[in-house]
Amino acid sequence: MTLEAVLFDMDGTLVDTEGVWWDAVAATASALGHTLTEADVPDVLGRSVGHTTGHLLAVTGTGRTREHLAAELDARFAELVARGVRPRPGATALVAALRAEGVTAALVSASPRRVVDLVLDVLGRENFAVTVTADDTARTKPAPDPYLAAARLLGVRPAHCVAVEDTPTGVASAEAAGCRVLAVPSVVPIPSAPGRTVLRSLELVGPALLRSLVGDGAARGGAVEEAAPRRDA
Repeated sequence: MTLEAVLFDMDGTLVDTEGVWWDAVAATASALGHTLTEADVPDVLGRSVGHTTGHLLAVTGTGRTREHLAAELDARFAELVARGVRPRPGATALVAALRAEGVTAALVSASPRRVVDLVLDVLGRENFAVTVTADDTARTKPAPDPYLAAARLLGVRPAHCVAVEDTPTGVASAEAAGCRVLAVPSVVPIPSAPGRTVLRSLELVGPALLRSLVGDGAARGGAVEEAAPRRDA
């Protein structure tokens, strides 16, 4: 098989926004009398505004409407993102290397469109052939819909794509769509598995490695923490 496209998650993968999202949710939860703990992680990190809103409604028992709370959470996150976000180590170099070699890239995010548009000003819109946000599919991660939508828009086969993710939620979405997965965990550990490769940093990734993930033997997956720093970017 040949690599047809690289499908990037955004928050926590290309930009350092998982902490920003957690802060936004924590502030909203605190105003409702709830302090976020490790127990809240599965319903916050890698999740959409809609999902986390439902979680906050359940754990706080607030009488606020879903629509009002979601709008408040969305606005708080967008405000924090607008103050400035930083690319993750190796992210901009990898995106540039893929573009230089003519490898198609897409952005597949569980964030709303207006947040993605803010981040694209940092990452460069020209680096991504398509972008899929939480506003663009009926279901978002961990459902396969966002990655299937990106593949359809690009006219590529999911099995010939590598999805780059940082959370179990995103990995589940990409794998359900049939993509090979490169996981670079940001907060929550992710184990290696068939069809999934785990690395500690995008600084270890280049076009050659991504091509190898859809080649012979790629289905075995694995952890390659000790890989040499990228030389093909």
